[in-house]
Amino acid sequence: MSPEVVIRPAVEDDLSDIAAIYNHEILHSTATFDLEPPTHSYWEQRLAGREAGDHLLVAVDTDEDVVGYAYSWSYRPRPAYRLTRETSIYIDPSVRGQGIGGRLYPALLGAMAHSGVHTAVALVALPNPGSVALHRACGFEHVGSMREVGYKFDHWVDVEWYQRLLT
Repeated sequence: MSPEVVIRPAVEDDLSDIAAIYNHEILHSTATFDLEPPTHSYWEQRLAGREAGDHLLVAVDTDEDVVGYAYSWSYRPRPAYRLTRETSIYIDPSVRGQGIGGRLYPALLGAMAHSGVHTAVALVALPNPGSVALHRACGFEHVGSMREVGYKFDHWVDVEWYQRLLT
C-alpha cells in the first residue's frame, strides 16, 4: 500500500530534506555522477528557478517530511533548447517501490507542460531497473544509450536517455 503523501512545490524549509536524499545517492549509488554534496546555494537556485519551465516539487508524508523530490532544469544553455527541460527524480530509500515516484513524476510533467515546456529528457545511469520502469510508466521513450560515460566507485557506468513530448 502506498504511503499517504502530498505532492507540492518545494519551499525553502524543504531544502535540507532534499539535500539529505540526494547526498545519500551521492554516497551510495550511481544514480547521480556527483561525487561531493552540492552547496545549499545549489538547492536555492533549483528552488528559485531561472525560467518558467524550471520546477522543484516534493512528496511529503503526514509529518511534512520530504520523502521524494523531482525537478526540471534547462537541458542545454543555448536558446533553441529553451522549451526542453532535463528532469531528475529521487525517492528516499525507505519508501522506494511504494508508488511515490508514480505520483510525483506525473505532477512534475504536468507542471512542465503547463509552463510551456515541449520536451522532457532524462538520463538514467545503469543498472537502475526501478528508474527505467518509472520512466517508461510515465510515458518516456528510450532514445539512446551511451557506454562508459560516468566513472564512479571505481567502475565505468553506462547511461540511457529517455524522452517524452509534453505538448
